[in-house]
Amino acid sequence: MLRAARLVASKDLRIEARSRVATNQVLPFAFLVLVLFAFALDPDRGVLRKAAPGLFWITVLFTLVLGVQRSVSIETEDGASDALRLSGLEPAGVFLGKAGALAVQLAVLELVLGVGVAVLYDAGTPGAGVLLALAAGVAATIGLAAAGTLYGALSAGQRVRETLLPLLLLPVVAPVLIGATRSFEAALGTSGASTADGWPWVGLLTVFGLAYSAMGLLAFGPLLEDA
Repeated sequence: MLRAARLVASKDLRIEARSRVATNQVLPFAFLVLVLFAFALDPDRGVLRKAAPGLFWITVLFTLVLGVQRSVSIETEDGASDALRLSGLEPAGVFLGKAGALAVQLAVLELVLGVGVAVLYDAGTPGAGVLLALAAGVAATIGLAAAGTLYGALSAGQRVRETLLPLLLLPVVAPVLIGATRSFEAALGTSGASTADGWPWVGLLTVFGLAYSAMGLLAFGPLLEDA
């Protein structure tokens, strides 16, 4: 299973590195969303700084949809999904590989967006809450990647998958938006909460990530066959 995961993850990451879709399209889209949020809110009243954690994770969710659609399109073009299904690789390993590749892309995106939020929104740095912010970011990224890969496979066989995927995925990852936002608020001190108040939300993110990882390991095989 781990060998299959490594092969699939390296394949997806090589495709993204060669196509440069993430750097030429997804990343500019994410920064455009941040800039539009800055125009929509009033920076003089400190609204942007208080809302920075929530706006950051909303932007991540938008880019998650693009990343999952890109991951699905890789496998649906030219019968690649059939070749993957007939390759003999364990479906659980394929799920781990695709989720791992998506998690790596999200992690890089989050690091770059974090710098953008700090500059555009004057959100500052976590300081003493850096460990909390890192733990929340890792747990949220794993949960988003697992859920995105699972629902991407669920919508892969549908003709309207481009519009169906956001309708299926975004409501499901709402707990990640809540938990990650509350954790980042505690880490940055924008809501008056202490860092100790953010750790229960990290626990919620961890449970979400484990639950969807387990569901993906069990259900990805049948979903791959149906797609």
